[in-house]
Amino acid sequence: MILFNLRCAEGHDFEAWFRDGEAWEQRKPGAVACPVCGGTEVVKAPMAPRIGRHRGDAEAAPGLPAELVGQLRVLRKTIQDNCDYVGDRFAEEARKIHYGEKKPRDIYGEASQHEADELVEEGVIFQRVPTLPRTDS
Repeated sequence: MILFNLRCAEGHDFEAWFRDGEAWEQRKPGAVACPVCGGTEVVKAPMAPRIGRHRGDAEAAPGLPAELVGQLRVLRKTIQDNCDYVGDRFAEEARKIHYGEKKPRDIYGEASQHEADELVEEGVIFQRVPTLPRTDS
């Protein structure tokens, strides 16, 4: 996995994980959206190595307003408290729920970009939520 610093056309900086550099290069148009404005015109931003300790939300997500970072943390906690974690089986579980093979329930987990693209093509409704670095380590 590789973490890229990205920038939308409106100038918002954010981060996103990719399987590798090739996954970034081969992404479909509109596959990556800015968490601030939703814009899908995204480019890689200049990157520097991360050195030193993590010191709170403002540094946890450079370029994002601290209020937005706080709201994302609340959203992620709400998801974790109210949904079933299915890990890397997310695409498989979402597909089974979509096709009526399993009882509908709220789930969360991980999916590769390829799996997410396939789910979109099949009409499976889901939403990606940005992951923010932990601040309790």
